Amino acid sequence: MNLLDIIGATLTDMDIVSSITSTLFIILLGFFCRKKGIFNENVGKQLSKVVLTVALPALAFNAFMKDIDQESLVEGMNILIWGLLIYIILIILSKPMYLKFKGDKQDTLRVLTIFGSTTFFGIPIVGAIYGAEGVLYASIFNIGYRIFLYSYGYIKMSGLKMEKENLKQMFLNPIVIATFFGLFIWIFQNSLPQVTVATADGTKESFAFLRIDQTAIWLYKPMTYLSKLASPLAWLSIGATLGAVQFKTAVSDRTSWIYSFNKIILVPVINIVLLAILSITGILPMSQVCLGIVVIMMAAPTATVAAAYAISFDKDALLASNASLLSTITAVVMIPFWIVVINLINHLNIF
Repeated sequence: MNLLDIIGATLTDMDIVSSITSTLFIILLGFFCRKKGIFNENVGKQLSKVVLTVALPALAFNAFMKDIDQESLVEGMNILIWGLLIYIILIILSKPMYLKFKGDKQDTLRVLTIFGSTTFFGIPIVGAIYGAEGVLYASIFNIGYRIFLYSYGYIKMSGLKMEKENLKQMFLNPIVIATFFGLFIWIFQNSLPQVTVATADGTKESFAFLRIDQTAIWLYKPMTYLSKLASPLAWLSIGATLGAVQFKTAVSDRTSWIYSFNKIILVPVINIVLLAILSITGILPMSQVCLGIVVIMMAAPTATVAAAYAISFDKDALLASNASLLSTITAVVMIPFWIVVINLINHLNIF
């Protein structure tokens, strides 16, 4: 199959096309509703709160309600390792990216480049494309993000040592709790007390008592409904946020364009190249699904927390705001491109 055939097959795959159009259309709907006054200035923030405190925790937890085998366990551990390594690598590589910038501007650009909106922007798209399996691996991958965002990111931007309040944010927010609880159940499900339940085909099987998808359907079902809110509400929030800001200042800022290129294009390319080398050499094999997850997560725009650090600690707040806006627009535009690239790489059978 030649290059044009691969691109054609990708662009005619209804699962891929519908995932792209769902993302873009709902973001545009949020943008339209804000511009027309259907959404007021608070809707974007309120929707994001619902997503971060209710929908994404339910999505993360439910993703772990599945059987475990040796292959999926190894895959999960590999993406966990990469999720830790990539932030160490980006901490090192972000320095030469911005050598010509000095002081607060360099610190801000580095932190904004290292930390993208993997939770709010990345996971809903991963869920739309790869389903529950994608969310499971994305949640594991995000563990490293949380650790470094609330440690290195905070220290770099504040100039202070870690504070107790920051540790609470790292470990006690709903998404982290749901991820670790779900991960615990998934890994240790064969060692937990078992409950025998009747399956759909009339046979009886034993499952860990915490596998609520099998043992407590009455609880699992409402969490499923909540988890399905994550993607549409996140996309509406992104659209509403874009509809409330002025583009002129951000678009005229050359530094924000440099940053957006590095964040949305260069960082994913770095991941692809390094993962290809690690997979070919057998050092850290990665499946095609996990490659796609990593690329989408790392092509996410500025993390809200990272931008908030810049604003809170007065580390070139205007640059952070402009960069956040421009990178969000760039990321939305680049979603179809990266999905096509992922499928091209998959057809080359490197992973």
